[in-house]
Amino acid sequence: MKKAYLVFLITVLFSATMFSQETLENKSNLENFNELKINMTNLIIFKWFDVGYERTINEESAFGVGLLTRIGSDEDDNDGLDEYRTFSITPYYRHFFSQKYAQGFFVEGFAMVHSGEDEFYSYDSITQTESYRGEKYTDLAIGVSAGAKFVTKRGFIAEIYLGIGRDMLDQSDIEIVGRGGIALGYRF
Repeated sequence: MKKAYLVFLITVLFSATMFSQETLENKSNLENFNELKINMTNLIIFKWFDVGYERTINEESAFGVGLLTRIGSDEDDNDGLDEYRTFSITPYYRHFFSQKYAQGFFVEGFAMVHSGEDEFYSYDSITQTESYRGEKYTDLAIGVSAGAKFVTKRGFIAEIYLGIGRDMLDQSDIEIVGRGGIALGYRF
């Protein structure tokens, strides 16, 4: 089922880039742009499919949403780096500090709704047995990020960003969540 979602999202991403009718050269700075991006860092390191959509509001601000889902199995080891997160949706607002239209250095505020499974270890000293128990959670984190976005004349996007947030509902053992990576995409 997860592979079907992955194929669908990749198809949507490439269809949008193939069928956009206008290039950035034909658009005026008064128009808003749409962007589709894939976070390559999360895909390579964590086996997470992290896709984002962003819409510019004006030359110095944009809003967007990121969708992250695990594509590896539960047995895959992610070296202990936030390995229990299985899904998140992250709306954000960005403010750019550059003379170029919605690109360059930015700061963003985000809210992340994420879910996963905490794993608890127990040891029975009488029977000398170990056991692991998983408990599912859903939590909300609020945070900030900073980064930079680069856009070519034909609309290719490369961005790098890093952020941190704090869980607000105390539903899991995770208190701090991270957000970041290197994303590649297309502006149309």
